[in-house]
Amino acid sequence: MATVLFSAPYMIPFVDRFRPILAHYGVELIEPVVHERMGEDELLAYAGQFDGTICGDDRYTPRVLDRCAPRLRVISKWGTGIDSIDKVYAETLGISVRNTPNAFTLPVADSVLGYILAFARRQPWMDRAIKSGEWQKIPGRSLSECTLGVIGLGNIGKAVIRRARGFGMRLLGNDIIPIAPDFLAENNVTILPLQELMEQADFISVNCDLNPTSHHLINRQTLSWARPGAILINTARGPIVEEAALVEALQSGRLGGAALDVFEVEPLPADSPLTGMDQVMLAPHNSNSSPAAWERVHWNTIRNLLQGLNIPCDDLARWMS
Repeated sequence: MATVLFSAPYMIPFVDRFRPILAHYGVELIEPVVHERMGEDELLAYAGQFDGTICGDDRYTPRVLDRCAPRLRVISKWGTGIDSIDKVYAETLGISVRNTPNAFTLPVADSVLGYILAFARRQPWMDRAIKSGEWQKIPGRSLSECTLGVIGLGNIGKAVIRRARGFGMRLLGNDIIPIAPDFLAENNVTILPLQELMEQADFISVNCDLNPTSHHLINRQTLSWARPGAILINTARGPIVEEAALVEALQSGRLGGAALDVFEVEPLPADSPLTGMDQVMLAPHNSNSSPAAWERVHWNTIRNLLQGLNIPCDDLARWMS
């Protein structure tokens, strides 16, 4: 029998569905109360009690990993991003870290285009005006008149580019690794240094991973390069953007607006200045929203867990509905 800490927020509402399936494979669950994610101290309260975990953005720091080893054998992360887990250190302790690559490329890319369209066509603001009794024709722009700069051309960044190309946008990209020339040629993408991209883009979409090179990549200096009136969109990870600097840029009018699905602190504090800004669209880290995608990730996360515990699961597909 293996004991598993079950703390993935997107799976917790369905635990009654998964509990008997995991029990079939000899897995019993520890089910903590989770508010968005588990921090260090919350995880330390369970250290040494579990062989594996199905988790969300829980903070598996070296301190936590040291206390969980040697019993902990696998961290099965729901979703793609593993920036909250010190994977390198975990693996030195013999702890396998597994995830689902490319889990939410399509819904996240759709969300980015939704934000771009909303800001360009001004629909949320016209809707608000009409409902408040104002007949106000707010000027908009065609996307074919606009330039999009995408920071991070991984799977999601490429999907954003492909969608924006269909609207006739001028396309710029920035990445720390070389991007395949055929993708750039087929989609008419110009790769630029970050400063030049910021200076030229009407819309700036942050789609890079969170790592030591991208922490606070968008900061006071880089925001000072932004084209006046530009719109910043972040559907990647909150700490890529220095939030205080973003608030300053919005308050000063340097930026024309922002669309944010992720934040440095989540949930976003109720007293955040961002909540009172009319030119800002906010969402609760939900750009991955897609029941079909979630279902695929649920099952892959279970498979990753069982494989990491060396539990045969060739028949797992028979449980899927």
